[in-house]
Amino acid sequence: MTCPVVTLDPLVRDPRSETRALRAITPLARIELPGNVVVWTVTRHAEARKLLTDPRLVKDIDQWDLWQRGEVTRQWPLIGMIDAGRSMFTVDGPEHRRLRAKTAQAITARRVTELTPYIERQTHHLLDGVAALGADGAVVDLKAAFALPLPMAVVSELMGVDHAEHPRLHRLYKAFFSMLTPQEERLAVIDELHEFFTAMVAAKKAAPGDDLTSALILADEGGEPLTDEEVIGNLKAMVAAGHETTISLITHAVRALLNHPEQLALVRGGEVPWETVVEETLRWNTPASHLLMRFATEDIDVEGTVIAKGEGVVVSYSAIGWDEAQHGPTADRFDITRPAPIRHISFGHGPHICPGASLSRLEARVALPALFERFPGLALAVPDEELRNMPIVTQNDLAELPVRLG
Repeated sequence: MTCPVVTLDPLVRDPRSETRALRAITPLARIELPGNVVVWTVTRHAEARKLLTDPRLVKDIDQWDLWQRGEVTRQWPLIGMIDAGRSMFTVDGPEHRRLRAKTAQAITARRVTELTPYIERQTHHLLDGVAALGADGAVVDLKAAFALPLPMAVVSELMGVDHAEHPRLHRLYKAFFSMLTPQEERLAVIDELHEFFTAMVAAKKAAPGDDLTSALILADEGGEPLTDEEVIGNLKAMVAAGHETTISLITHAVRALLNHPEQLALVRGGEVPWETVVEETLRWNTPASHLLMRFATEDIDVEGTVIAKGEGVVVSYSAIGWDEAQHGPTADRFDITRPAPIRHISFGHGPHICPGASLSRLEARVALPALFERFPGLALAVPDEELRNMPIVTQNDLAELPVRLG
């Protein structure tokens, strides 16, 4: 069976059309990633759940045939998302369970809940800044002024990152993800991030605090503690995912509500809870559009289509969120009045489900009602069709969100 190939636009100029193209090819499609790398992607909810729990799909890059043959090297622009050092995000089986268990000891429900007052304080502090920027009808980039600094502050508070380092980290992660960054510069960014977190771990070992980094270093239940390499690997990935995901969640929720004033009125009137807005946004405009990557350790048959041993598999959450079999015939629409519970997998499924999902949800549940209460006249400052995504193949991230406060 010949499967058509959908070429992903590295500049992400029309993500909705791209999602529709993938939805037309189910349950598996072939996609061409930047650098002429062709892999499989799963586009349907039910099959994604199965594949995300299939032990024949692993995170080990050494299982990838293109890597084995040298067709993909360190010069590939997306290599940093796959060959990212040892962490719970890059291993499977018993080793993954060991590393994830240590993280679970550190990022407890209590620790997340205790962040609520801090999130509330940061939210209101940032909204004061938004009010100042938007005085006299001036246009405000809500992403830069609110949606970006809030999750960066929260994940830094959680992990013990010095707030003075926020601009540096934002600059580094922006360059790391962007498809416009030359590869040599990206590799230098990867090295700088590694040096940053290596120094941070060394400092926390010398003087532990009440933060996630110290907790990961000290976690020793159930066997040997984490190595420095494992702590550093976990931190690099968690800081990246911990702020990027929430930036997207907040900006796309605001965008959707401003484009659907009748639905915003239902939320403001208490007829629909903010939790539903969060879940519908995660489903309809998911933060991670294409999650890289797993590799087949043997042939895997999916409804007659075979993923051959050694081939790579991407999970296209943008397409999965629009699966009509899961979410009904209006799956491609934002609708907080859906009659059924919104059961999406935008934070993943199975052993590698996102460990920071509860924190991202908490931030959005605090930020969104506070924003709309403070600025009831909030409105987009440009037509929706003028909003543009960042040139990031894997993340669904707006370049900016210009608004007027009303």
